[in-house]
Amino acid sequence: MSFSTALSGLNAATADLNVKSNNIANVNTTGFKNSRAEFADVFAVSAFGTTSNTAIGNGVVLRNVSQQFAQGNLEFTENALDLAISGEGFFALAPELGSGEIIYTRAGEFGVNKDGYVVNNQGWYLRTFPVDAEGNISATTMNATQPLQLPPAVGAPESTTDLRIATNLPSNATGIDDGAGNVLTIDPSDPTTYNHSTSATIYDSLGNEHVITYYYQKIDPDADDGGGPVGFNQWQVAAYISADDIFDNAGVNGRVLLGESRLSFTTQGALDSVDPPLELNFSPPTTQFQSGAAVQDVNVSFAGTTQNSGPFNVGALTVNGFPTGRLTGVDVSDDGLIRATYSNGQAVPIGKIALGNFANPQALNKIGNTSWKETTDSGPVIAGEAGTGSFGEVKAGALETSNVDLTKELVGLITAQRNFQANSKAIETNNAITQTIINLR
Repeated sequence: MSFSTALSGLNAATADLNVKSNNIANVNTTGFKNSRAEFADVFAVSAFGTTSNTAIGNGVVLRNVSQQFAQGNLEFTENALDLAISGEGFFALAPELGSGEIIYTRAGEFGVNKDGYVVNNQGWYLRTFPVDAEGNISATTMNATQPLQLPPAVGAPESTTDLRIATNLPSNATGIDDGAGNVLTIDPSDPTTYNHSTSATIYDSLGNEHVITYYYQKIDPDADDGGGPVGFNQWQVAAYISADDIFDNAGVNGRVLLGESRLSFTTQGALDSVDPPLELNFSPPTTQFQSGAAVQDVNVSFAGTTQNSGPFNVGALTVNGFPTGRLTGVDVSDDGLIRATYSNGQAVPIGKIALGNFANPQALNKIGNTSWKETTDSGPVIAGEAGTGSFGEVKAGALETSNVDLTKELVGLITAQRNFQANSKAIETNNAITQTIINLR
């Protein structure tokens, strides 16, 4: 009996050495979780299953090799698709496109395959929640997830529909008339017909840029516009586009008038009215773009425009719309929202990383490659978004390193070796005793 007891000790020490050796071997494995050998003693029992007060025991048995899901350190990289979870949760992966099987991992070494899908180094597909244009998701279940595919390399343009330009118009500017006491029409080719000018760029439906120039004329208070003198604090603004941008229209001196308005200011210099509201009208065929782009009208706002003693300056200029963009990369926020970024400054939400967690993660089925599968003992997966509930945040450009404490494991190796030597000594001692008995005469 003592031989088998010591032999169980040898087996236990060997198992402990193997577990610790495996931990040490994976000290540089991304997302690896160290294991712990757990043992139990074996009691001697009678034929009726009862124990005696003098029972010594029959040795030791390996009960479980338990993985420890403590957080590993984060190591930052230069790859935007290197992802790490800071806190609880697992990435969800699909081994095949269209597969309902889900694999879980903490290793976030992701890249893009030839079809544009985000995959890990095993070729397994990262599963994400679908999102709308604002980045919101409609369901947080694993059944709602799908493999993430990056969009085409070229982003669609969007035509301009609204433009805001706010300037300061000098109150001491010289008023202009036609020399006969009438309001003078602005002529872009004649600088004497306007006081100041500035430009803004708009985009057509094909993403082409068009420069719109705004000419500001301080109207002489005594100038007659057909209804008598216009009075003080009146400015005329006219918007022109180059005739080169317009199909079959030479315009006036190489410019085409798109619209004009009169700006009126209060005695405190605030904008009082815009009459009529300025709209850049593109009506075929006279002002249709040479590019063949769809016709668009642009609403122009002068909100914030002032008239005071300061010099002419542009205080604000905002334009919606954007040109055709080239895919430049992806951006992943802490909540797992993935955006495709384009050279035109646009960032389009394309998916939100799905995280899974379990009531008993130690009961997950280990399948290698630092990956696990759900089991009955682990409980069903709990799906959710990063940064909500018990789920940790997603860190882009970082990897979770192995949580193996190398110093602790090396000390554990020494302890396991001593245990092995001690059990070997017990066998040696039992052998000497047995030999002595055999040699009795």
